[in-house]
Amino acid sequence: MDKRKVIAAYRRGFITLQECAQILGVDSGQMTRLVNDPLLGSDGSALLKKRSVTS
Repeated sequence: MDKRKVIAAYRRGFITLQECAQILGVDSGQMTRLVNDPLLGSDGSALLKKRSVTS
């Protein structure tokens, strides 16, 4: 399953943090880092701002 979809389900309140971590197969420390990662945001705006090395 796509990590972004699981994290979006957590942010919308459909699943708990523990359920989210279990689905992704990570521990709670990793889960908090994933939830706070701007590149895994639901809108994808952080990915658009990311630049390549050559630009």
